[in-house]
Amino acid sequence: MTFRTISAACLLTVLSAAALPAMAQGNAANQTYSYGTQLDISQVISLTEDSGQNCGLVDAQMTYLDSHGEPRVLTYRKVSANCSEG
Repeated sequence: MTFRTISAACLLTVLSAAALPAMAQGNAANQTYSYGTQLDISQVISLTEDSGQNCGLVDAQMTYLDSHGEPRVLTYRKVSANCSEG
């Protein structure tokens, strides 16, 4: 194999791995969290939040697999990662 072939294979692998959370989120059942929601989380795939420059509450999403291996997306509110402790 040539260096070019190996490089292309590595690039394709990296791009495919980065696309997995997006693909799982596209096929997943969406649920909004509320107090007392029963969760069945076997494996967390990704955690994301809406971007913003300010400190405050933002919408966040957790993409995960349930105990049956089915992809799910949970939407919830959280304090922005832009908030500093103190």
